[in-house]
Amino acid sequence: MTTGTNHPAHTAEDVRAAVARARSAGRSWAALGARERRAALLRWKRALAARADEFAQVIASETGKPVHDARAEVLLTLVHLDWASRNARRVLGRRRVPSGLLSVHQRATLAYRPLGVIGVIGPWNYPLYTPMGSIGYALAAGNAVVFKPSELTPGVGALLARSLGEALPDHADLLQAVTGPGSTGAALAGAEGPSGVDKVAFTGSPGTARKVAAACAATLTPLLAECGGKDAVLVAADADLDAAADAIVWGAMGNAGQTCAGVERVYAVESVHEALCSRIVSRARALTPGEAYGPLTLSSQLDVVERHVKQALVDGATARLGGPDALRAPVLGPVVLSGVPEDSPAVTEETFGPVVVVNPVRDMDEAVERADASAYSLGAAVFTRDRAAGVALAERLGSGAVSVNSVLGFAAIPSLPFGGAGESGYGRIHGEEGLRAFAAPRSVTVRRFAPAVDLTSFATPREKVARAVELGRRLHARF
Repeated sequence: MTTGTNHPAHTAEDVRAAVARARSAGRSWAALGARERRAALLRWKRALAARADEFAQVIASETGKPVHDARAEVLLTLVHLDWASRNARRVLGRRRVPSGLLSVHQRATLAYRPLGVIGVIGPWNYPLYTPMGSIGYALAAGNAVVFKPSELTPGVGALLARSLGEALPDHADLLQAVTGPGSTGAALAGAEGPSGVDKVAFTGSPGTARKVAAACAATLTPLLAECGGKDAVLVAADADLDAAADAIVWGAMGNAGQTCAGVERVYAVESVHEALCSRIVSRARALTPGEAYGPLTLSSQLDVVERHVKQALVDGATARLGGPDALRAPVLGPVVLSGVPEDSPAVTEETFGPVVVVNPVRDMDEAVERADASAYSLGAAVFTRDRAAGVALAERLGSGAVSVNSVLGFAAIPSLPFGGAGESGYGRIHGEEGLRAFAAPRSVTVRRFAPAVDLTSFATPREKVARAVELGRRLHARF
């Protein structure tokens, strides 16, 4: 049985064998040290860059996205792998930390050790960039990885694992790819008995994340889950409407709307709402579906998109552009809706298609309230000419990442962590937090000299201990 040309459907037994191979390779990888791992990963990065067109062609063939979009995805992957490789030693290396007055006789240090083998379950919408946000950082932290790509994009996962083995032949088993349907991913998470992984990093729907979490819970295997979003853009009365409209259309329609942190909701102050809608419609109408963006990769997603659009219209919304007639497979036309009730599925559920809702609000306070009313809290954006006000609004929002006067500004900045809460999942990839997500802190103390009063010895007279404790209490009561 295969998932596609030459891609087997790996069983639970196959998964456990892959984890065992990765663990064996991971021992020598962890023993290398941070400098050597950095050099090796940068060699792999350069090899990936040299094969960018090959990766882009595989991504495009499996997802249907235009090659220019696939090439941009490869570039983002390289940016993040470069940062993780170059910064792992600084972030995770041993450092001295203050001991405090009570333990002045102890030298305290903190460092991070690899977890072991990380299981990564990837999505199909960005089959290279998104999982590499876990794979690259996990490898930089000294771990081995077993990667289960989406059953829709097995070729990307197989090529990625093969490329590491070819670039780093001494560590050929460090990155293992296992392909197959959902059951293969479930086996990696431990649904069919322990797989042997030390942590799972998952990207997908909230429903699937709950199943993965349940499987991980059986062995107390930690889980990092990124489960999508319903990102909002807030547009103030003083915003540059042309810039906002341009960003909104790109954020909503790029990759056919199949972006977890893509734009699905817009809240514009009433005084500029009509003007903004006009600009959004004009830009969206100018797009050529099939060239500007590709088809829905997951054909069944069309049912979700159709339901959201049709129900919004039944609920009283206005189709400013497109509508049910625009939703024709394989490539959907852009849809712009306004006046959609806040309890309509097009506002409350992830649409994952080229559809954007543009609703009016009386002011930015209401915009923040509506943006945060969603069960998702992944990303958001604010448009205003007053940058200080934009930052202040960003700090009020509950989203894990916010861009001011752009959308998805954080995606190309590898030093920034990425993740959300609620239905968007938990944990962070990218940045320092992303490196630490795949490492375990290890605290070490070294006794430098005997303390005047040793509180950890029965040999210390009780009266002396009591005086020392009372002195400490008084100091804390005073300062």
